[in-house]
Amino acid sequence: MASKATRRQFLQTTAATGIGYWVAGGVSAQESNSPNERIAMASIGIGGKGSSDSGDAGRYGDMVAICDVDTGRLEGTGKKFTKAKQYTDFRKLLEEMEKSIDAVTVSTPDHTHAPAALMAMRMGKHCFCQKPLTHTIYEARLMGKVAKEKGVATQMGNQGTAGSGLRKAAAMMRAGRLGTPKEVVVWSNRPIWPQGGPRPEPKDPPEHLKWDLWLGPAAERPYGNGYHPFAWRGWWDFGTGALGDMACHTVNMPYMGLDLFNPTSVQAVTSGHNRDSYPKWSIIDFEFPATDWRPAVKFTWMDGGKRPDPELLDGDKPQGSGCVVIGTKGKLYSGNDYGGIDKLYGDIDDSDDGLEYDKSPGHFEEWVNAIKGGKPARSSFADYAGGLTETILLGNLAVYVAADGEGERVQWDAQNLKVKNISGLENIVKPVYRDGYTLDV
Repeated sequence: MASKATRRQFLQTTAATGIGYWVAGGVSAQESNSPNERIAMASIGIGGKGSSDSGDAGRYGDMVAICDVDTGRLEGTGKKFTKAKQYTDFRKLLEEMEKSIDAVTVSTPDHTHAPAALMAMRMGKHCFCQKPLTHTIYEARLMGKVAKEKGVATQMGNQGTAGSGLRKAAAMMRAGRLGTPKEVVVWSNRPIWPQGGPRPEPKDPPEHLKWDLWLGPAAERPYGNGYHPFAWRGWWDFGTGALGDMACHTVNMPYMGLDLFNPTSVQAVTSGHNRDSYPKWSIIDFEFPATDWRPAVKFTWMDGGKRPDPELLDGDKPQGSGCVVIGTKGKLYSGNDYGGIDKLYGDIDDSDDGLEYDKSPGHFEEWVNAIKGGKPARSSFADYAGGLTETILLGNLAVYVAADGEGERVQWDAQNLKVKNISGLENIVKPVYRDGYTLDV
């Protein structure tokens, strides 16, 4: 077994060599001399999705540290990872364990994704981060930039990206099976938590919850019932609402198939909201410019019980969540959150003949393989997840504008991350962190 310093250096170096894998036909620039080398893992956030993420990390590596602001969770997970050091502050974990870890998973509430992941990557640690990649648009751009600069292996936790059904659907679009693409419609059964109302009554936090650490970079506010452990998704300071929660799944397939990045404008209609909690429902229209291979495309998002008319599906009733991609030759319908092909409308060839798409070894496995010198994970921060998250969170910018119901259309400069026509949205694009947490360096 190599020394820890040698192992870390090896893992960090080989991750950077995988960049050309996707275009080199599956041959990485440098193969690992020790593909079975164990990865020293740390998990930040071990409740909810963090339970399975830390479980995956412990299965594919050696868990050396775990972190959660809920000491009850730490106690429970500590029984599984008996050799892992326990922390309630991710900053202390990374500072004290910098020389002992190779990679981290981040599965915290949305507002803490970027602070934890950026700190880890700036130390040269490989990083897996749950969806949505970040809480704000600027953070998504920065995460991709830092990942690329540091040459670390990264992946966002949108599992459908690794699914053969999603990859085949995307390949069909790119091969012209649907004809010329015209429109995309996506809807979600979220929110499944309360939102659109006032803050809960202040009260003392439970003894097992480190409330100040839970707030992290967000502005101070009193604890109340309805934040931890789940309903934080409905609050602007902590979550990204229905859109942020599910669109990294349900928009994933058309994003991959149609290059739905850098929209030029977006407009929302909502149930109305107080700019503290997300609305009960929203409908958001995005406009994407033409690329070198497809014309301009319109994309519509619906949540909170809003669904398309059955006429869109030739009379079929839409499921609670789904996606329809419309082309001049027909339509592709996915009636689930993860982008598989449920039905084709029109005379569309659904064979694999002539389609180019890779089969995945498994979502988490892609990240582990990238750490060990294989090709980058498909949902790596710099090449995929950052752009997908930027697109999605732009929709929330339009939702913010639509506090009174129908908002003005937001004209977007994607290159410079600026709103062209509405002032006062800078803090929604780029957050201001509380003292003690770092965004830019």
